[in-house]
Amino acid sequence: MTEESYMKFDNLGLSEGMLSALKKKGFEVPTQIQELTIPGILGSTKDLVAQAQTGTGKTAAFGIPLIEMLKENAGHVQVLILAPTRELAIQVAEEINSLKGDKKLSIVPIYGGQAMSLQLRSLRNGIDVVVGTPGRILDHLWSGELSLGKLSYFVLDEADEMLNMGFIDDVKEILSHTPEDKRTMLFSATMPREIVDIAKNHMREYDELKVESEQLTVSLTDQIYFEVNHSDKFEALCRLIDMEEDFYGLVFCRTKYDADKIANKLSRRGYDAGALHGNMSQVQRERMLNQFRKKRVNILVATDVAARGLDVHDLTHVINYALPQDPKAYIHRIGRTGRAGKEGNAVTFVTPEEYRKLKFITKEAKTDIRKAKFPLKSDAEFAGRKRIKNEIDKIVSTPARNGDYLELSKELLQKKNAEEVVASLIQHTFSKGDKKNGRGDAAEIDDKGTTRLYVAHGKRDGLTKKKLLSYIKEKSGISPDNITDIQILQKFSFLTMPFHEAEVLLALFKDKKEGSGPFITMAKKEKSRGQT
Repeated sequence: MTEESYMKFDNLGLSEGMLSALKKKGFEVPTQIQELTIPGILGSTKDLVAQAQTGTGKTAAFGIPLIEMLKENAGHVQVLILAPTRELAIQVAEEINSLKGDKKLSIVPIYGGQAMSLQLRSLRNGIDVVVGTPGRILDHLWSGELSLGKLSYFVLDEADEMLNMGFIDDVKEILSHTPEDKRTMLFSATMPREIVDIAKNHMREYDELKVESEQLTVSLTDQIYFEVNHSDKFEALCRLIDMEEDFYGLVFCRTKYDADKIANKLSRRGYDAGALHGNMSQVQRERMLNQFRKKRVNILVATDVAARGLDVHDLTHVINYALPQDPKAYIHRIGRTGRAGKEGNAVTFVTPEEYRKLKFITKEAKTDIRKAKFPLKSDAEFAGRKRIKNEIDKIVSTPARNGDYLELSKELLQKKNAEEVVASLIQHTFSKGDKKNGRGDAAEIDDKGTTRLYVAHGKRDGLTKKKLLSYIKEKSGISPDNITDIQILQKFSFLTMPFHEAEVLLALFKDKKEGSGPFITMAKKEKSRGQT
């Protein structure tokens, strides 16, 4: 299938606001369940029964059309989504929140184990979409704090899991508190008799959709794993990259912080690496994806959420730096390599404690992930030297156009022998410990995934926290909510923000001088605390 033949979100009848939100998330191509469900929900008033496997994009399949149909400032619960576990409830709520864009909707997860007082406060303030587990939803219904009398949509997610966990009676009880004219949507990986009975007895006329199970593995993908200690993962990653002459791959990790940290460390070692995660702005995402597609960046470190819907071809490697949460996530990760008739490589790092989880993934995904012998350091060093030699060959094949460089080279060769000069230049350019050339005043990331910045104004200039936050928002669009630990001192100020947003500010103010330097720069560690 060519890129042009894929269905696009633009063809599903969505609003410009929703298309913008999808673009911001990096969603480019709908999954099969999304392609079927979105226009089905938007173009009909019937209930819906959909059968699709976990990990196929069901949340967005019902979340996108729901957001499109919901009213702002309704003043009551419009949607109730039931999920079998608190983890799934949180995940679903986060996903729908990330899809709402600028639409003023309140989406809140309600589940057992969370403080009741917090949930009560949210309910009293007004919620448009409640995502909850059956037990806690019943608690709030029985207490009178949750009213479903004006409910417009009811979604039962992972219905077969509800059955397996013994929640079906709770589901039926919750349904008894909802109006008859609501619209019901039921999603399930399988359709046992009890689930079919719910559809027949508690739903109006409904459409049925079924998405066949996806092929679990990619035939042209070599799947291997290496046993490594957690502390050795980064060095192992570098060794793998060095072994491949034309490495072009995705590195998956679990958190946004890890994505930033790993990408930053790779860049400092001279690799062309970048990060992709949910905290990045639309501009940052588009810039990074464009660089990756054009192979100006050949290593993209991403989270699962950020990489959903990406349509990138001809990857040589997918590396699971951290094990995925479930087998379906593993399948979706490795399915990105081995395209266009070319063999790809799926590599998974497994710590000794994770071995049982790997076996579970292997069993559930019905695939073979073989243990491989890790490349020797000497092999990686040989491959690394080969890579450097090839890069140098490309450089020297282009004649120097500036005559000054030729004159300078002659001067150097008069003082030092040629071997020493070349060796020193190679060491400076390709040394693993050196920062990549040309980064300038790049943002440095700390252990919390944030960056400390220096501002060249303080109290004597009339600067206040409010003025500073307003100025930054005006110039960059960065939300004040993402800026913390602000210190307005007499002559200058400090602030802290997420790494990628700090990079935006540093780039923005790079050439805007204030006195002897830029208005906002990197803070020096020794001066970033307690000075007046």
